[in-house]
Amino acid sequence: MSTRRESESSLMNEGNYDALGLEPVPDCQRTSTPLDQFWIWAGANVAPINWVLGAIGIQLGLSLIETLLVIVVGNLLGAALFGGVCIMGHRTGVPQMVLSRLAFGRRGAYLPTLMQVLMPMGWVATNTWIVLDLAVAALERVGINGGMELKYAIAVAVMVLQVGIAAWGFNAIKCFERYTMPVILLIMVVMTGLAFTHVDIQWQTSTVAGIGKLSAMSSLMTAIGIGWGISWLVYASDYTRFTQTRLSDGQVFRSTFLGMFLPTVWLAFLGAAIASAGAGSDPAQLIIAVFGTMALPVLLVLLHGPVATNIVVIYSAALATLSLDLRVPRWAVSTISGVVALFILYLFLQSGEFVHAFENLMVFFVVWISPWAGITLVDFFLIRRGQVDLKSLYCHHLESACTDVNWKGVFALAAGVLAAWLFQVGTIKSLQGPLAMAMGGIDLSWLAGFGVGGGIYYVLHRSRRIEVVHSSVLAK
Repeated sequence: MSTRRESESSLMNEGNYDALGLEPVPDCQRTSTPLDQFWIWAGANVAPINWVLGAIGIQLGLSLIETLLVIVVGNLLGAALFGGVCIMGHRTGVPQMVLSRLAFGRRGAYLPTLMQVLMPMGWVATNTWIVLDLAVAALERVGINGGMELKYAIAVAVMVLQVGIAAWGFNAIKCFERYTMPVILLIMVVMTGLAFTHVDIQWQTSTVAGIGKLSAMSSLMTAIGIGWGISWLVYASDYTRFTQTRLSDGQVFRSTFLGMFLPTVWLAFLGAAIASAGAGSDPAQLIIAVFGTMALPVLLVLLHGPVATNIVVIYSAALATLSLDLRVPRWAVSTISGVVALFILYLFLQSGEFVHAFENLMVFFVVWISPWAGITLVDFFLIRRGQVDLKSLYCHHLESACTDVNWKGVFALAAGVLAAWLFQVGTIKSLQGPLAMAMGGIDLSWLAGFGVGGGIYYVLHRSRRIEVVHSSVLAK
């Protein structure tokens, strides 16, 4: 009886309201295990949107084997970068956008932080759009038809659930993912087995060659390859700051790497495999075309995916907003984010074909995140060697050792964004990079942004050190 009461008490404590804001997480509250981290990131990536992105490769004319190759290689790189950024949160116990102050300055970090405030709202709207199509498709299977009114009703209900969990905080998110993900993964195993026994998968059919194939592979690499992992970097430390202090960097890296890599590759490959048989790119159509009468339970269960993703995104958006030095409760910011995302969703429902709209959104994400990531990783691991004065992150901007605005970081970010744009390919002609188009439509935006941003920041830092040393010698 005593053991049972202790277990129930422990479960209740785990679900306590998370009152933390931006401050470093106290050691007594750093209770997240490697398995917790795996479930959080696996939950965030077991989403129907990955079926759509996996199907893009087939739509662009690649064979299933070529699509799988790009997805695997790209996500190996993307998940490795993600695991590296996760280590920053584990070592410091500090949110991601607060850590940006190291490279950009106490208030200079407002620039990337503002982007991180706006970007998640688009993610939430996009992921909720997927929920609406899945839910409506499921209800139609049982004879319930409500048109747009039904979609709006579902949107409001889902948004309330998502915002409620995110507003409660990390503990609620951890518990939600921990106790729902094992069931979801079991159903995904059954779903995968059914797909491979009921679909005439075409492994080698390809309709592009030469430069066209390279262009298609680079676009897929940006959308669901390394670009997918990069798009999650700005969320990483918001969750690994809760990891147990006794854990090694390797344990944190492995758990977050696998949480990012396995479900992303799994679902993207599943979407590509089904698409190779001739189904459409819409996720609801993909499921119904394959599973027939089994579509209803699968659709209902996979409603979990977008919700599990959005609670992670909304929580981080609230932390980013607080990083702008706004004095408001985190739960209030989460609520406001949900309302704004709901409005964006309304506008999103009026847009055209989903895959193209999301591709445009994804390209925009990579343009600023990849140089930010290069700068942040160079600053933390190469320049500071992982040694951080936490007090300097929270001091007044006139007193912080981080300086008010680190112009080296700001300049490197601007240069990285420009480089990324020069090599980006999108469906909006006015935003297509001239160098990418000159190469026949090959998208290297993520590589250019990461390399130029991080490289320039490192060179500027090294040149400054040389100047300081030279001045010291002259003074003597």
